[in-house]
Amino acid sequence: MNSSKHTSSKSGSDSVPAGPAATGAAAAPPAGRLEWRKLLHWLREDGVIDEAQVLRTEQRFAAGDSSLHPLVRLGHAGLTRVANGKPLDVDALSEWLATHLKLPYLRIDPLKVDVGRIADVMSVGYAEAKRCLPVMVGLTDVTIATSEPFDTAWVAQIESHTRKSIKLVIASPLEIARYTTEFFTLARSVRAATKTGEVTQVSSFEQLVELGRSNKQLDANDQGVVQVVDWLWQYAFDQRASDIHLEPRREMGVIRFRIDGVLHTVYQLPPSVMSAMTSRIKLLGRMDVVERRRPLDGRIKTRNPAGDEVEMRLSTLPTAFGEKMVMRIFDPDTAVKDLDQLGFTAHDAERWNRLTAQPHGIILVTGPTGSGKTSTLYSTLKRLATEEVNVCTVEDPIEMIEPAFNQTQVQTALDFGFAEGLRALMRQDPDIIMVGEIRDLETAEMAIQASLTGHLVFSTLHTNDAVSAITRLTDLGVPSYLINATVIGVLAQRLVRTLCVHCKKPDPAVTRDSLNDMLKHWRMNGGVKPYQPVGCLECRNTGFRGRAGLYELLTLSEGVKAHLHPVTDTSAMRRVAVQEGLRPLRLAGAMKVAEGMTTLDEVLRSTPQWEG
Repeated sequence: MNSSKHTSSKSGSDSVPAGPAATGAAAAPPAGRLEWRKLLHWLREDGVIDEAQVLRTEQRFAAGDSSLHPLVRLGHAGLTRVANGKPLDVDALSEWLATHLKLPYLRIDPLKVDVGRIADVMSVGYAEAKRCLPVMVGLTDVTIATSEPFDTAWVAQIESHTRKSIKLVIASPLEIARYTTEFFTLARSVRAATKTGEVTQVSSFEQLVELGRSNKQLDANDQGVVQVVDWLWQYAFDQRASDIHLEPRREMGVIRFRIDGVLHTVYQLPPSVMSAMTSRIKLLGRMDVVERRRPLDGRIKTRNPAGDEVEMRLSTLPTAFGEKMVMRIFDPDTAVKDLDQLGFTAHDAERWNRLTAQPHGIILVTGPTGSGKTSTLYSTLKRLATEEVNVCTVEDPIEMIEPAFNQTQVQTALDFGFAEGLRALMRQDPDIIMVGEIRDLETAEMAIQASLTGHLVFSTLHTNDAVSAITRLTDLGVPSYLINATVIGVLAQRLVRTLCVHCKKPDPAVTRDSLNDMLKHWRMNGGVKPYQPVGCLECRNTGFRGRAGLYELLTLSEGVKAHLHPVTDTSAMRRVAVQEGLRPLRLAGAMKVAEGMTTLDEVLRSTPQWEG
């Protein structure tokens, strides 16, 4: 984080940041609060706006006063830059002011603020009164975001209170107001949960075992704990997290969010509070709150800030320092996404639609954990689940509850696995069956039997590419003639992070020749418009925002099947598949790079080398 050392005058109200005095904008920088007329004057002096906009704004504001911050008021006045006509909103005006005063500008990223320590710097009332917010507490200094760079008489008091030097940065007054409420509310809830006498600290696996034996429960209904859990969920939804990790550690528990496939540390909590939070979530998920000696599963339904219903899958695991919990958040829009939104090209979408329209056969979706297989299957099944067909699934666990399907949960403790579930579904008059995963020969044989009796069967495997799925079935013990008779297609897929549209910039280092070198056996002849990541607040300075799928679709035509029996020749199979339209994962990734959607490094990291 860029920050500027603040030097405060001992005279109190005349204390000003070091930066403004060096701007040359005025012989003596003003003390006290910002004023909209002075800001208009500076905007005109800097050539940001013209005289006509100044006069129009003065006439508009002359009618009355406002309690709004002057940057907010000007941000709503419809001002535009003379140079390019771009609107001057509150963020743009805040950034301009920081440049004008030669102070650092900060877009507040809540994932990088140590919320637990801001209350040690100042109270919420003090922060609201001074229009400032601590954003980083170091060993020797505190970085404080302010929207009033000349009202700094309070700096000496905070330096005396914290015994640390103060670094001032300018931030949007809207962000400061929003996060002041959020951060101090959370800090207050954590402190309340910590102080409650009902929360029992449990920091080791051995203590968890004893606690389970004694049937002693933590207070999961304490108001502070309830508030922290509610904040956690809403914050995760707001940050587009796909998973929430509650990880107990020796000294402090850690909360982490997985966003676009990458984990981010969000907050640290006392072990007692984290234990109570875990108990609270288990209680809401109808899980055994007392049982901490073995892994448990559950699910919760709640609503996001937009009011949409969101489902979360819960999983706990005993660890050395306590009970770890992971919450998988399912996007409520997953089942209604079309193939274009999932990342399919028009070429592969047309082939996939043709394949899934078959009346019977086995379609496999392959890829590592977290590659988007579930999203592809649910989205496909949702389109196929019309009133005329019966769609049945057997899953471990049920990922998302979908009213259009008849979903069954595997119960290994009751000897009810995928094979048993498939056997039961065969008597339920299904048209389309989805098996969560083919893990063994028995499940594979039941899927084959279902296909041979006229059903369309979907399932998943963990293989590197589409052709390897055929080899995996052979390794499981499935005869090649049965694979030949039943498997009609294999879709291999990966997820790659997509570049942030707000900050990406052209990458001259990537050319068509460099993409061709990466592809080796392939050549790209079309236009290439590669971009590289930069980083901004919208993407948390990662340069990436969101993910898109890469797909490799193998259809088992007669030409491909000719190399399956009696011995599988994977190289020949790949060559024939390419002639019939298969595009390898790496080629699919190179096309995304050429379109400016992702980067070369991201594709190389996510896709296997083509072996055809």
